[in-house]
Order: sequence, then C-alpha cells, then structure tokens
Amino acid sequence: MKLLILSCLLAGCLAQEPRPCSSPPLLTGALTMSTQKESLWVYAKYLYDAMGQRIRLMELGTYENKTFSYDVLLLYREATMYEIHRHNRTCNKMPLKGDFQPMGIPKDASLLGQVVLGSSSEPGEGLLVNTWTGDLPEKAGKFMSTVTEFGCIPVSTLFHTDRFGWMVFSYFDNVIGILDPQDLNPPPYCQHAEMKAGDKEPVDFFSLFNNKH
Repeated sequence: MKLLILSCLLAGCLAQEPRPCSSPPLLTGALTMSTQKESLWVYAKYLYDAMGQRIRLMELGTYENKTFSYDVLLLYREATMYEIHRHNRTCNKMPLKGDFQPMGIPKDASLLGQVVLGSSSEPGEGLLVNTWTGDLPEKAGKFMSTVTEFGCIPVSTLFHTDRFGWMVFSYFDNVIGILDPQDLNPPPYCQHAEMKAGDKEPVDFFSLFNNKH
C-alpha cells in the first residue's frame, strides 16, 4: 500500500509541468568546478546572499598540476572584489564588473527534461530534478542548469562562452541559510585596502576562475 501511494505521488509530480524557479536567497554549500581543457580544477566552499548580492568563495584547487588556495569576496552592489589573505591578514581590492546573477532558472529558459537521480523504487533513494538550458545575459554564452524540483536547489550548471569554453559546476552539501553573516563582509583588516586596477581588466565571475596563472 505504501509503495502504491509513493508511486502515485511520484507519478503526479512527474505529470506536473516544471516551471522556472528561484533558489533560496541565502545558501551555504560546496562546489567543484572544472574547465574544458582540464587544466583547472577547483573545490570551493561558498556563501551566497541574493538579497545583499554577495558571494564568498573559499577555494582549493589545481592549475596545471600546481595547487593553490584562494579566498575571495564578491560585492556586486559595490562593484568590488576582495582577495582575502588570512595567513598575513592582508587584502587586495579590485574592481568587479558584471551584474549579479541570482541562482535559479530564468523565466526565458527552456526545459530539457525532468528525471530522478538515483532510484524511484524506495523513499530516499532518488532526487527529482529538472534540467534547463538558455542564454547567458547579453548573449554572452549558453548555460545548462539542473535544479531540484522541490526547493530549486542547484545541482549542476554548465556554462559555455567563446572566451573560456565549457565550465562545469557541481553543487553539494547545500544548506539554506548562512551560519555567520559576518563572513560576507570584508574582514576588519581589509578596511584600508586600496583599489588596485593596474593594467588588468576588472574581474567578473568567469574570469575569476580562469586567472590562476
């Protein structure tokens, strides 16, 4: 009887037409990222605040077989990025370009399909997800995103741009909320950091992962 009820509920869910959705405005979790040429691989803990348009990434990765660590705070409302060096309590302050892009699925995206990751045979064995595709803002490239049917929690996203090729993000250990909101503010020792533009272009989200060399 329980299996019959579960099957009916699942069939009802699969029968409903998925709709574009917005992810929770506050998220904490982890992600991995790799590039098309496989020269860069990143594991990062992330903090995401859609209301304040802030993202923090604490990365550990490899680039051309060399390891690195990287701690950055992106403040889109201030068009500013901080490179945070906790070992010596210093910061680099740089201009940040581009608009904040909230997690989730934009309204003009196209549905590719709905599937169960894992198994639908027993409760807890599977995860119902929707996969969407569409254009990045200003036709800068393409994306394909998979989110959970319930909650619109990110599972994976593939981006393609002419400049960087394919970039693959996989999300896991996602938790709604942020344990310590102060982690999304510059540390006190960043207070007197000066903007360093130099001869480099302002960074954006994609170039952030491709400037390891």
